[in-house]
Amino acid sequence: MIGMVLCGGHGKRLRPFTSEMPKSLIELKEGYTILDNQLLGFLSAGIDNVVLLTGYLSEKIMERYGSEYKGVKVDYIVEDEPLGTLNAIKMGLASVEEDVAIMNGDVIADLNLKKMITIFQNSDFIATMFVTKMRSPYGVVALGEDSIKSFREKPFLEHYINGGIYCFKKGCSSCFDDFEGGNIEKTVFPMLADSGKLGYYKEDGLLWSSIDTTKDLEEIKKEYANREDKPWGYEKILISTDKYLTKELFIKEAYKTSYHYHERKDETMFIMGGSGYIEFEDRRERFGRNDTIRIKPNTPHTIVALENTLIHEVSTPDPDDTVRLKDFYKR
Repeated sequence: MIGMVLCGGHGKRLRPFTSEMPKSLIELKEGYTILDNQLLGFLSAGIDNVVLLTGYLSEKIMERYGSEYKGVKVDYIVEDEPLGTLNAIKMGLASVEEDVAIMNGDVIADLNLKKMITIFQNSDFIATMFVTKMRSPYGVVALGEDSIKSFREKPFLEHYINGGIYCFKKGCSSCFDDFEGGNIEKTVFPMLADSGKLGYYKEDGLLWSSIDTTKDLEEIKKEYANREDKPWGYEKILISTDKYLTKELFIKEAYKTSYHYHERKDETMFIMGGSGYIEFEDRRERFGRNDTIRIKPNTPHTIVALENTLIHEVSTPDPDDTVRLKDFYKR
């Protein structure tokens, strides 16, 4: 499987940020770009060869990533002029002889790409699209007969939208031959859907953002202010004081943390959702929603998720007190 990223657009609605840099190089936090996040996502899914479909200010992308970046082999296809998503993807698919996973260059998502790829490769679909529920940009109200009953702040709506992440079978660039240009969403995808050849993959309730405007950028930067992406998901500091530290950990289904211990940190984990087990030196301890688990200092362990798992970890205030004994993923 080859990874590809559509990162050739001008990002006009993000000016002035994109006046002198491509959208893919916008930072979510200091030193960590949109494209860094996407390359980590590919690597965590077992893809270490990625083609960047570039155009606008492509030389700046090449300068940062070169031919290899943190364990990912990077190749480039450069548009001389904007081709639209249809021709850009067609050109990318024609350049390789493997199945391909493609991301729009402005998408940040916590989906389990490895699981999506596995389901796609075991299907008969020519292409599979990640779909996600759209979050309302506004709060909504529930109405009674003559009064307002309640408020809900920016809920997920019932309808699904295109999440901007796709898988394609090798050799399927011929599906594009009937179209001369434009956007794939209005050409190839409707054609594949009409013929029953377009599958979908969904995970509800996850972080998903398409960074199209400065408002989108402000929102995602707030998310990343205290967040660090990991090969297995993410961890985010919720509260930090002189007396205690509270973190949120999200571990994707079938992933696990490094095998590690803490020299000083005494931690208690509250399972907010999901299920899995903690593997110690001599035993496994299963957990599910609403369980509480304490891990004392100098206790080697790894946390394994059997489904998407959300944990709140309350500990003594030692955020950097982690000794990794074994990593299971490239970093």
